[in-house]
Amino acid sequence: MAQPAAPASRGFTLIEVMVVVAIIGILAAIALPAYSDYIRRSELPEAFSTLSSQRVAMEQYYQDNRRYGTTACGEGKVSFASTPAAGGKFSYACTLSGTNSNQAYTLTATGISGQAKGHEYTLNEAGEQATTRFKGAAVSGKSCWLKRGTEC
Repeated sequence: MAQPAAPASRGFTLIEVMVVVAIIGILAAIALPAYSDYIRRSELPEAFSTLSSQRVAMEQYYQDNRRYGTTACGEGKVSFASTPAAGGKFSYACTLSGTNSNQAYTLTATGISGQAKGHEYTLNEAGEQATTRFKGAAVSGKSCWLKRGTEC
């Protein structure tokens, strides 16, 4: 009697495994930069909302005192934390300028941690927004808050 043929072994060939590894590598090369950019864009609204709310506080102070401060923005009644709150990615500063150094101000948000590092945004008393640093590079002539690319 003839012996039955042994079943063919099942498994993956080396070529099949290498194709899968190459595909995973290509997907990772595309996905990781896109994910990093997504994370960076998710951290930027912290600066935008804080600068906007600080501007409202400065304008309220101005309505009461007819100046933005004498020696400090809002005379200490408006908080500008140079160190972020827990989990915060930006530090904030305010500088007075203008006539008698109290009729104008510039609020600045500087990225200090995470993907926000290397970003700097400003807002002044006229509501003019500007980006001075974006993704670590100096920016000039942009009168908006850049989020994605180099155009407003």
